[in-house]
Amino acid sequence: MREREAEVFDLGYQRYTGPREGRTRARLALFDNGVRTVLGIGRGGRAKILPVGLFLAVITPAVVFVTILAFLDPIAGDDASQFIPGPADYYSVVSVILIIFGAIMAPELLCPDRRDNVLPLYLVRPLTSNDYLIARFLAFFAIVLVLVYAGQIVLQAGLILTASDQVDYIRDNWQDVPRILFMGVLIATFISVGPLAVAAFTTRRAYAAAFIIAAWLLLNSISDGLTFQECISEEFMQDGGTVSSTTECTRPVGDLAPYIGLLNLGGVTDNLNNMVFDVDLEPGEGSPSSMAVAELHDAFPIGVYVLWTGIPALLLWHRYRRIRL
Repeated sequence: MREREAEVFDLGYQRYTGPREGRTRARLALFDNGVRTVLGIGRGGRAKILPVGLFLAVITPAVVFVTILAFLDPIAGDDASQFIPGPADYYSVVSVILIIFGAIMAPELLCPDRRDNVLPLYLVRPLTSNDYLIARFLAFFAIVLVLVYAGQIVLQAGLILTASDQVDYIRDNWQDVPRILFMGVLIATFISVGPLAVAAFTTRRAYAAAFIIAAWLLLNSISDGLTFQECISEEFMQDGGTVSSTTECTRPVGDLAPYIGLLNLGGVTDNLNNMVFDVDLEPGEGSPSSMAVAELHDAFPIGVYVLWTGIPALLLWHRYRRIRL
């Protein structure tokens, strides 16, 4: 029997002698990788179609509103801004697009890593599972925050530039700036935490996206249907003239309607938006759920927001804390 000969090749391998940047550099690298993954950077053109398309969808309403404002300004003057949604309304206009973006893009950050079983490669020291989650969350949060602010920036620029006196407009509306910034953080947190928590329980991105969109549609439909207010007017006539009239409004669930309205996922941030911008809804201006929730104390919408962000965050953390090398 012929013995096999062994041969050693000198391939020039050398020990790494560069700087060891430690845990912080690993976190930044994971954050950078998350941003590039969501935006499709470094991948084919098809991977960029969806994020770019959704980004344009968020910006488009603001561009349309500013265009309308530019055409109406010579005719209506300072009253032109009353014909388009303002900063207090814009987040409600794009909320559906943001939900879709979160449902589709958030699973891109977690599902492939778990499906391909590469988490042990990430979690070698010095990274921990908490580092992984924080970096992934911050990457997605940063992208959503840019989306949330982008439309408001375009809208604000249009409102300022078309004002007859820009200085007076800024002086009269400067309070909108901190409101926009604060509300943007709340919306970005809500859009980021929930979809990431759902994605943590499946390795299929399509399943996670379908579940999020289905839950959003189902809860919104149920809450709006049960809180819809039907009003019946009765007029009492005498001698050919109206003596008096009464209007009676009823809801399918009666006095429970305001609490049922809290189940509306789309209304979680809309209700806070109305509080932050001090919006008083007139009949027919908001969804049935929002109109019903407006009857409650402000503590209820705030508590619901804390639950809808806190519970998914705890589930996400609990799901990954058990992962060990």
